[in-house]
Amino acid sequence: MEDQVQAVTSLVETTVDFAVSYGLQITGALLILILGIRLARWGGARVTRLADTRGVDPTLGRFFGNVVRFFIMTFVLIITLGNLGVELAPIVAFVGAGALGATFALQGVLSNYAAGLALIMTRPFVVGNTIRVQGVSGVVDEISLTATVLNGEDGEQITVPNKEIVGQILVNSNELRVVETRIAVEDETNLDQAFDALRHALGEVEGVALAPKARVGLHDFTYGGFVIGLRFWVPSMRYFEVRYAANQAANNALREAGVALLPASGFALASEALTSEMNSN
Repeated sequence: MEDQVQAVTSLVETTVDFAVSYGLQITGALLILILGIRLARWGGARVTRLADTRGVDPTLGRFFGNVVRFFIMTFVLIITLGNLGVELAPIVAFVGAGALGATFALQGVLSNYAAGLALIMTRPFVVGNTIRVQGVSGVVDEISLTATVLNGEDGEQITVPNKEIVGQILVNSNELRVVETRIAVEDETNLDQAFDALRHALGEVEGVALAPKARVGLHDFTYGGFVIGLRFWVPSMRYFEVRYAANQAANNALREAGVALLPASGFALASEALTSEMNSN
């Protein structure tokens, strides 16, 4: 019984000594940490609001706010650990080594962040534009620091990592997308009559943009006939709908005008012969 009392007494004395020696130090460190967290939140929110009032891109404004919050929290943690008597040199060395390893491990992620920041700063496109890059096309729905989200005509979402956009050939057609069609007709065709019929047909199709103006002309020559080219603009979110309607209207217009299309077999043989001739040269 006496041993137990002595053990409890010793524990109480140790606790009291620890509280007296380090209580104020720990309390001060906790207060600094709590105030630092609040200061970091306030500073980040303040920078974000300031960016919004200055008309800065919302994504870029949030990024700046997060950067300010991160640096404030880092500074607060250093002060807190210093007040607790923790040696910072080993921690700094460990963090540096870990950061180096994380940089290699997260190289792809970090490159996406860097590319996203470049896109937000340079603004080669904005939300609502139609872009084509890396073989995909769609209307820009969201631009984040890691990826750009496109909406397709069928409602699908296409997520493109930002590093796949920066440094690539990017086509931005705003809200419209171009349609390019080739029609092979026989060599006896009255081209002026065919052009007029096609222009009139495109003008009647709902969805074909009035500006830029639709272009119809002699695109190329082929064995046994001509190749008529059509080039017009349609809303990005109705690309295939309007394109198919325009093709049907063009086909009907040519039939009504008595314009005969070059037979598919003849057009294929002509194309094959032309390819062979070009390869031999």
